[in-house]
Amino acid sequence: MHQKGLQVAIDGPASAGKSTVAKIVAQRFAYVYVDTGSMYRTVTLVALQAGVDLSDEERVLQLLEQTQITFQPGEPVQHVFANQQEVTEAIRSELVTNNVSTVAALPKIRESLVDRQREIARAGGVVMDGRDIGTTVLPDADVKIFLVASVNQRAERRYLENQAKGITTSLADLQAEIAERDYKDSHRTVSPLKKAADAVEIDTTTLSIEQVVNQIAELMQQKLQETKNK
Repeated sequence: MHQKGLQVAIDGPASAGKSTVAKIVAQRFAYVYVDTGSMYRTVTLVALQAGVDLSDEERVLQLLEQTQITFQPGEPVQHVFANQQEVTEAIRSELVTNNVSTVAALPKIRESLVDRQREIARAGGVVMDGRDIGTTVLPDADVKIFLVASVNQRAERRYLENQAKGITTSLADLQAEIAERDYKDSHRTVSPLKKAADAVEIDTTTLSIEQVVNQIAELMQQKLQETKNK
């Protein structure tokens, strides 16, 4: 009997290294990688392009319902499409980054995207990262990880990423932006950023990407072994 793949949930604050790690773990196990943050970013981009007030929940929901969001594997990042149009670069812009928390706080938007995310995860063999995967989206996930890192460390990572893209935001501004996103994400009323009771916390501040990936892979191997022995 073919063993069903695991559902792996990786949560944590902005720039804790979730998507980098999730993508590598998914590749290692030949699982599907779902970057839920890019789904929220895509809705934000579509709403900004349409000139819609981001707090107008009904209008944003209307746009989301008309938008098909799809992923394609890619290096170094997977490609994201909104209605067949590639938005991989556009959703990482400073404007989208600073507004995505507003859209992500809208209950109906979360509800709609959570349905889509659960649908993708139903078959198993999926690594999903975000803010509320282990608590809300996949509360029964086989493996739950909560990645944390200091604000300074996360700002430095974002700074280096931005430099490579030619974005010149000062380190101090990035620290302030990340701290503000942490606050918004953990204080929103619907599905706030918080660690699931059964999640394993990994502090990535002093770890290399490979070390984090290996820790997660080990937990997954243990889980696969357990399910095999049942």
